[in-house]
Amino acid sequence: MSLPHPPAPLEEQLARLVRRIPDFPQPGVLFWDITPLLADHAGFTAVVEALAGAGRDEVGRVVVDKVVGMEARGFILAAPVALALGVGFVPVRKAGKLPGPTYAVSYALEYGDATLEVHQDGISAGERVLLVDDVLATGGTADATRRLVERCGGVPHALSVLMELDFLHGRAAIGDLPLRCVTRV
Repeated sequence: MSLPHPPAPLEEQLARLVRRIPDFPQPGVLFWDITPLLADHAGFTAVVEALAGAGRDEVGRVVVDKVVGMEARGFILAAPVALALGVGFVPVRKAGKLPGPTYAVSYALEYGDATLEVHQDGISAGERVLLVDDVLATGGTADATRRLVERCGGVPHALSVLMELDFLHGRAAIGDLPLRCVTRV
């Protein structure tokens, strides 16, 4: 299921503010650098509002209890989304980065393997959770995060991303989790 797209002017801003860096972090990978977007107040604000829209119903009421951000660029986007929605933020980190008891999930990504962790007490049973990241590529990170939310007893509400890389077919990995993407590549 797809959620509505933001208006075209935001997509035009993104085309101008997101740089393409070939062969980073390794040969054959095209990296989408969002740092110019983050430095542009109007563009960054518009992106946060677009991402936060997935945490609201059709009349604008907040329908989530937490926002989860995935390491590392997902943190940059998810924290202000949580503030915009008036809910808490929970980081999902690479293995070994969180103190205290955690749940862990290992998964494959487009150029390697990884393990993500979340604090066991970061999400309470029954809480509705919006997942936020910068890019939906193969869907491995998003699926691993969804599984972590469920392991905590939370209910994944939707996935909201800045950019979906269509050619990597990440939608298949997230199943029926509703997806909002600001732009598709």
